[in-house]
Amino acid sequence: MGYYISPRFLDKLAVHITKNFLNIPGIRVPLILGIHGRKGEGKSFQCELAFEKMGIETTLISGGELESPDAGDPARLIRLRYRETAELVKVRGKMCVLMINDLDAGAGRFDEGTQYTVNTQLVNATLMNIADNPTDVQLPGSYDSNPIRRVPIIVTGNDFSTLYAPLIRDGRMEKFYWDPNRDDKVGIVGGIFAEDGLSQREIEQFVDTFAHQSVDFFSAVRSRIYDEQIREFIYKVGFEKISMRVVNSAEAPPEFKKPDFSLSHLIDAGHLMVGEQKRVKTSHLVDEYNRLNRGRGSQSKSPVLETPISQPEISQTTNNTHLTLDTQAQVRQILSQGYKISIEHVDERRFRTGSWQSCGNLHIDAESDAISTLESCLGEYSGEYVRLVGVDPKAKRRVVETIIQRPNNR
Repeated sequence: MGYYISPRFLDKLAVHITKNFLNIPGIRVPLILGIHGRKGEGKSFQCELAFEKMGIETTLISGGELESPDAGDPARLIRLRYRETAELVKVRGKMCVLMINDLDAGAGRFDEGTQYTVNTQLVNATLMNIADNPTDVQLPGSYDSNPIRRVPIIVTGNDFSTLYAPLIRDGRMEKFYWDPNRDDKVGIVGGIFAEDGLSQREIEQFVDTFAHQSVDFFSAVRSRIYDEQIREFIYKVGFEKISMRVVNSAEAPPEFKKPDFSLSHLIDAGHLMVGEQKRVKTSHLVDEYNRLNRGRGSQSKSPVLETPISQPEISQTTNNTHLTLDTQAQVRQILSQGYKISIEHVDERRFRTGSWQSCGNLHIDAESDAISTLESCLGEYSGEYVRLVGVDPKAKRRVVETIIQRPNNR
């Protein structure tokens, strides 16, 4: 199967890695390349394809390894893997890199509910120290005066704003936001379905039908197409015998014929998955459970606004994105009562299903930031619904939702 490597992605990775192995006088090269972007866009897989094309060996660390019951273990692990990678460069005689997947999941701080541990501090401090002194990386309890080989570090994540700010400054980390464009998606999806007989036009139509979906959505659709044959196989063998038939069986493994990969069949399977996504987004069962739990306590009170907030509706155009005085007063009123502000948008089709999407920062607590973000969202989504949401950070629930823009001056 011929997988697609984005030229932009390959260029960025190749330049960063090569530059770290060159000795350019008077140039300070950031050691770390941070690749960030939306979930499911194939950041790690594109890295693997680029490493394979360039003949680079990789030492991997998962974000899940950056926490431990024993303080200092993750920091020591990073130093150990870095030194091992430096030794690989000397032994193999070719480029090697240290790669940390999902760094923000292991070392990021997402909100006030995220515990900031000693290990999190040590991981950030260790990466900063290695970035500043890449040829002098020591293990705890030992010291080697001989310099080691400089090794570039590649890290991936979804939101690097959750990381310690000094770690991601430009001198230490070069940032690359991976957001595949239409051509990239067509190339990647074409590689996924390379053996299934879809034409280039059908691939493009498939991608355009689900233009807002991430790359892994299309791979999941391909996997789902096999469900029909697997279901038939299970019913044929029987639920009681399927375990022994599949695991440690003396019979040959089951063979499945090539399923129907017609464009219409793929689009039908895709719409089913989109429907499941919407149900996840709109269920909000945890909010209902939390309200029930708060209602059982005699001291519990539902958080309400001290002053009722009206719900003015404003009509915006692309050239008029300034907030009305009423909306600015709403913003000040929400913030004055200790609540935070979120902003959400939705197009006319998704408005019927309540599939709102976040716009900008999730929780804003400064008036100037809230107003500037609102004006930016009104301009960017001038043809959509936009609503202002007040959030109680302590109770972690919404206290107000107000639509401040409707499409087509409705």
